[in-house]
Amino acid sequence: MDLTAPPDFILPLLAAVLAGGLIGFEREWRGRAAGFRTHILVCLASALLMEAAVSQAVWRFAALPGTEIVSDPTRMAHGVLTGIGFLCAGVIFRAGFSIHGLTTAASLWITAAIGMLFGAGLFLLGTVGTVLTVGVLTLLRLISRRVPQLLVVDAEIVWRREATAAEDRVEAALAGIDRRGRADRFELIDGGAAVRRSFRMRIEGEPALKGLAARLRGIEGVVGYRLDPRED
Repeated sequence: MDLTAPPDFILPLLAAVLAGGLIGFEREWRGRAAGFRTHILVCLASALLMEAAVSQAVWRFAALPGTEIVSDPTRMAHGVLTGIGFLCAGVIFRAGFSIHGLTTAASLWITAAIGMLFGAGLFLLGTVGTVLTVGVLTLLRLISRRVPQLLVVDAEIVWRREATAAEDRVEAALAGIDRRGRADRFELIDGGAAVRRSFRMRIEGEPALKGLAARLRGIEGVVGYRLDPRED
């Protein structure tokens, strides 16, 4: 690849922008923190750096007499993927005992890899990677919606401390949904006036989730709850 010849370096950059845009559009559509522009910039930056790495012959330095310069573009690839890890960490967050954003972080990571492929001139491999990535994020999601599945839900429930029967009734309501549900955290809040417990459970769809919410509202002593379905 010759950086002094515009067609040689423009095509990889355009391909990187297109690939990043396709992947980022799916994330933007899902309302994720890292969306359209972020994925384009990640893919474009990776392509730019890889193009520079594979074109070291046009860099403005002269080799010492009797020496030979041997370029190693893989060192640039290692640096890019290490750096992208910090960006991926920024979209992963913990809510209660759930981890969110893993799919978006993975999409950023593979977008960087695709950008490097285009930057290195591996258009076929980069195109295949883009198609497969978009397929995983969209087509497989459509398939999963047609397959019966359980929602993993994080629940926080608060009841008054003096309502001694509330805890047993809460546990009975949760057991009717998922007998394998487990408690994650026990807390005494509001200066000791209330008890808060956190659970993780599996629920068969939104109707069951609404039914659980209705049962919790009917328990005397319960003053608050939060039901948080996990989704990346």
